[in-house]
Amino acid sequence: MRETSPENGVARLACGGNHRQPGPAQTTNSSAPKDLRIGYQKYGTLVMLKARGSLEKRLASQGVEVKWTEFPFGPPLLEAINVGSIDAGSVGESPPIFAQAAGADLVHVGNEPPAPTAEAIIVPKDSPIGSVAELRGKRVAVAKGSNANYLLIRLLERAGLKFGDIEVIYLPPANARAAFESGRVDAWSIRDPFLAASEKQLGARVLADGKGVVANHQFYLAARSFAEKYPEILNILIEEIDRIDQWGRLNPREVAKFLAPQIGIDLPIVELAARRLSYGVKPVSDEVLAQPQKIADTFYELKLVPRQVRVADAAWAGGRKK
Repeated sequence: MRETSPENGVARLACGGNHRQPGPAQTTNSSAPKDLRIGYQKYGTLVMLKARGSLEKRLASQGVEVKWTEFPFGPPLLEAINVGSIDAGSVGESPPIFAQAAGADLVHVGNEPPAPTAEAIIVPKDSPIGSVAELRGKRVAVAKGSNANYLLIRLLERAGLKFGDIEVIYLPPANARAAFESGRVDAWSIRDPFLAASEKQLGARVLADGKGVVANHQFYLAARSFAEKYPEILNILIEEIDRIDQWGRLNPREVAKFLAPQIGIDLPIVELAARRLSYGVKPVSDEVLAQPQKIADTFYELKLVPRQVRVADAAWAGGRKK
């Protein structure tokens, strides 16, 4: 019988009930780190992993304590990795590009499958704007350096507009929501769960999402120094994420029920967002890293990053191949 709760055995959710739970792994060094410090955002698999506590149980035998820190969005999370405040975390495709451009020594240790419908450009329900092409000269909010920033660029191009044809208002999600509600911006390029919340609570209309335009991968990154010193610890992290993913793929409604109280967002909103989540973490590949490379090239052309970034330089060879 299939489990329906992450607390009640996510590891046993493989088809046929024969998923084998791996035993404790050992680090390749003489000693494990004192702790594993993880940065997460207010949504997604890491929220479920934190609440479930399975990673803590897995690492306890090695004397490793897991510490969690919440971040409002990707760039400050990566900055925390860069300065040594945390060891690993999860962000979208775009923030690592800015981090690399600034000299951060990070590596991509895993990724989720594409989730292109989990981000979109939206307008207020009573807005006269009916297409992306009608955004010419309009004020559009977006978090600088986010996946939604790249989505905005690509959707404008598809509509025959240049990035300079709109007035870009760079705001983090909470501030952008306030500006969107008050009418200080005409449109907003944003991701879930903020996208779903705007649709459900404000009646916002989607002008266009990322389907057929962007990949919108979620990446797990770590400080290169930590990844090189403790590869098995990161492999354990990816294994535990994979168990949550297997459960989530089979139980999308239960994902919403579980996430809603954890992140303090109403169930109908989380249900909408959860349907657009992707599941199935894997070690990064050259094919996957080709997607953020396109973003890096575009951002450099628009002078959003100060130098050319080679995303493959931040690949990690220590992941277990599946």
